[in-house]
Amino acid sequence: MTYLPFLQIDVFSERHGDGNPLAVVLDADPLPERTFRRFAAWTNLSETTFLLAPTPAGRAAGADYRVRIFTPSGELSFAGHPTLGSCYAWLHSGGQPQRPGTIVQECALGLVPIREQQGRLAFAAPAMEQSVPNAALTALVVGALGLRPQQVRATRLLNNGPRWLALLVDSKDAVLGLTPDHARLKDLGQDVGVVYMAPQPHAAGEPAAYVRAFAPSLGTSEDPVTGSLNASLAQWLIGEGLAPPRYLAAQGECRGRAGRVTIEQDSAGQVWVGGRCLTAIEGRAHFP
Repeated sequence: MTYLPFLQIDVFSERHGDGNPLAVVLDADPLPERTFRRFAAWTNLSETTFLLAPTPAGRAAGADYRVRIFTPSGELSFAGHPTLGSCYAWLHSGGQPQRPGTIVQECALGLVPIREQQGRLAFAAPAMEQSVPNAALTALVVGALGLRPQQVRATRLLNNGPRWLALLVDSKDAVLGLTPDHARLKDLGQDVGVVYMAPQPHAAGEPAAYVRAFAPSLGTSEDPVTGSLNASLAQWLIGEGLAPPRYLAAQGECRGRAGRVTIEQDSAGQVWVGGRCLTAIEGRAHFP
C-alpha cells in the first residue's frame, strides 16, 4: 500500500468553484507509468498531474521539480492550468525554489519558468508555432460552432504543445452565444479556441477578452479555463497588434464558472499567463 500527498486545485479562480479543477499527486516517483494513466482516467478531470524529482539534466539547468500531465486518455507535453496548479501544490507542500521568486518546472516540452507575485502565479508562455489553417477545415469548424463566416475576423493554427484552431470573432455575444455541435467537432478532430477582444482602452479590472475552448482531445466538450490556449492566443494577438500587451481574459461563463486569466507581455517580449489558485481538496491518495 502506498499513500501519497494529494491535492485538488481550483486554477484561474478568484473564489472556490469558479476555475478549472486539477488533481495533483506529489512525491510520485515510486509509481509506475501505468498507475499514472489509470489514476488520471479515474479522476475523470481534464488533467491530472504527478510531481517528480527533476531529471539530472533538468536539475542542472535549474529545474525545481518535474511534472507529468495526463488526461483521462493520454499524456500531454505541456498544458497551462496544470502548470500553475502543479506549481501551487509544490509550493503549498513546502517546495523551495532554487531562485527566490521564480520556480522552474520541467515537463516534456522543456523548462517553464513560473513567477509568484502578490498571491498569483504566472508561467512564461512557451515558444509557439503558428500557421494559416486549412480553409476547408476552418469552414467546417465555423459551421459546427454555429457561427456565420462574416463573424470571424481572423484565424490561426496555434501550437504550443496543444494544437488549437483559433478564431477571432467580432463580438462578445458571438463567443457567449455559440451553439456548437459537439459531436461534429469531435468528428472533425480539431481543438478550437474562440476569442473576442474588446476595443481599447479597457476599464480597470474588467475582462478585455472573452474566450471559449472546445477540446475533444482532452475528452471534454468544453474546457472551463484553458492556460495553453490563452497563452497562444496572447502571443498571436499581441504580435499582430490585435490586443494590448496587458489584459484580463474571462473564460468559463458558459460552463457556470468565472475563470480569470491575466496576460502580460514584458519588456523583453515574453508573455506571462497568470491567475490565482485555491485548494479545494487536500489529503492522501491510496495506490495499491
